[in-house]
Parts: sequence; structure tokens; C-alpha cells
Amino acid sequence: MTKAKIQVKAKVKSRKGGNPKELPSFRSPCAIAKTLDLVGDKWTLLVLRDVLVFGATTYSEFAKSPEHIPSNLLSSRLTRLVSEGFLEKQSYQTNPLRYKYLATAKGRSVRPIIAAMKKFGDDNL
Repeated sequence: MTKAKIQVKAKVKSRKGGNPKELPSFRSPCAIAKTLDLVGDKWTLLVLRDVLVFGATTYSEFAKSPEHIPSNLLSSRLTRLVSEGFLEKQSYQTNPLRYKYLATAKGRSVRPIIAAMKKFGDDNL
């Protein structure tokens, strides 16, 4: 038996009063499922871990992570984390143009989840 995927979409005004921004589509109204839709893949939490725990900010620092995230996946995860408001992208060099990625308040709010996962892993794996 297959469950139908619930699509929940909404439009909200941006904080600066600009054009409405479409919220992500979720498979369920459940808060846990929605959170997993945003950060539950294999790489996203590791990128957030690198920012929050190891202090990574540049693409090259993320690329040196011990899990060796493929460059195409790293690029897409950074783009998504910026677009979803977990990270802020700031230029730090103009020639060539390079960016650093900093955790926003929303991104920093994931820190207790990462800490709980670390504790679980240390205690049980």
C-alpha cells in the first residue's frame, strides 16, 4: 500500500517586504518529517556540523571534511542551506570572487540536534 505524498506549499512575504517567497514542499505536516525534508539527507547535517562544530566557512574547508563530500553535492547543499536560511553567503575576496558561509540564527538552532546525535553516537555506536 502506497501513501499519497502530501504537498504543503505556502507563500509568505519576505521580511523586507519584497516579493512573496515560496516555502518548500513537504511530504507531511509532521514537524519531524518537515525537518528531515530540509536537513535529513546524508550530507546536509555534516555541512552544518562543519560550520557549527569545526568552524568551517569556505568551500575549500568544507571540501577537506573527512567524509569527502563530492564537489557537486557540496555545492548544491551550500546553495540549499543558503536558500533555506540556515547559512548566509558573504564574499570575502573579489578577484577571483570567493565566498564564506556563516550560520544564521536558524542554522545555529540546529546545534542541539547535532550535539544530541554526537552523544547518541558516542554512547551507542
